[in-house]
Amino acid sequence: MGCAGCTVHKENGEPAGCKSSGSCGTNGCNRLNTYDWVSTLDLWDVDPYEMVEVSFKNGARKAFYRNPSHAGVQTGDFAVVETTSGYDVGRVSLSGELVRLQLKRKRVNEDSVLHQVLRKANARDLEKLAEARAMEDPIMVKARVISRSLGLDMKIGDVEFQGDKRKATFFYTADGRVDFRELIRHFAKDFRVKIEMRQIGARQESARIGGLGSCGRELCCSTWLSDFKSVSTAAARYQNLAINQAKLSGQCGRLKCCLNYELDLYMEAVDLFPNNADKLKTKEGVAILVKTDIFRRLMFYSLESEGIKGKIFAMEPKKVREIKAMNDRGEFPQNLNDLQVIQAAKPSLGDEDQDVDIESVNDVLELPAEKRNKKKKKKRRPGDNSGQGQGQANQNRSNNPNKPTSPPGQQPNNPNRNKRRNRPNRNDDNRKKE
Repeated sequence: MGCAGCTVHKENGEPAGCKSSGSCGTNGCNRLNTYDWVSTLDLWDVDPYEMVEVSFKNGARKAFYRNPSHAGVQTGDFAVVETTSGYDVGRVSLSGELVRLQLKRKRVNEDSVLHQVLRKANARDLEKLAEARAMEDPIMVKARVISRSLGLDMKIGDVEFQGDKRKATFFYTADGRVDFRELIRHFAKDFRVKIEMRQIGARQESARIGGLGSCGRELCCSTWLSDFKSVSTAAARYQNLAINQAKLSGQCGRLKCCLNYELDLYMEAVDLFPNNADKLKTKEGVAILVKTDIFRRLMFYSLESEGIKGKIFAMEPKKVREIKAMNDRGEFPQNLNDLQVIQAAKPSLGDEDQDVDIESVNDVLELPAEKRNKKKKKKRRPGDNSGQGQGQANQNRSNNPNKPTSPPGQQPNNPNRNKRRNRPNRNDDNRKKE
């Protein structure tokens, strides 16, 4: 995200995130950068290509400009480019013949590129650019307060100032169309710059802001992914993933783009399995499909009468096709025991001669229900002196040796005798008075 916006820094101000102090080829952090491998070669081009690609705000936005011979900018240089209102400062990310390929990839016509590079950026231009970047966060907070006070159903996600601080572009997300004419009047009055409002999607907002995904890495859209393709829940179903909206959604609230990365492999593997094989009929009963393992190419079935807690039969797609063909002819196998794949457990060290129990491998272990042992409270007998009361009673007996004691098995005549064990002993007071 660039050393200018790196929040992990030391006391001296140097960035501690990449340990390079911005001297690497990616301007400190790898955010939507394009590696210009041609520029690293010691080659001399007789007729250099006159177009360059310039990135703004550490790769958040890129545009193409004409590079005249007097400008003399190369890959990695900061350049001053012309705009419709003033000028802007950006970093040259591509130059030479790779720009021609990039134009073809993004389907940009060369004749549509009208603006050009003016010159290389000097120290004053870079200082002014740093001041503009420092103004963006406070102004974004004020802009959100103004939009909320006007009651507009929109969210301002990012603000980008031009290099000359004459123009500010506000990027916002909204579900529908927003009438922000009154909002622009307030912005122009408070910020004293030219205002441009640009609506973006939820994925574009996440790409500009950045963040970490559930995998622990930076978001793909903020580091290298620039072409957003539509993602549907069918991609999750092909990969046997649970349709859990919380786990399948990314930071933008949409389905994760990484669901499409391995979709082609799964769709090719699905063709190896038979269609309409959810149920197989046998003489023991109907077997239903429980799970399809694409990597091991196995299909797991269970008898409908036993459910998923019963015995699981692992079968190859070839065997499933044979049983399906038998069912179509009106024939039914006796059972699935002879047709299943025996999954032998891997023997541990020293257990080579040990026989593997196949039943324990294929069966789904069902633990017995635990019986809850309720602690029965014992009813206290009238003469039962247990715990603390027993110690108190023994102490009272020792204090009054002349008092006769009842035998241990004999019940006292007074059932309320134990209630007096917490009262103070008066024998000690009488003894003190004597």
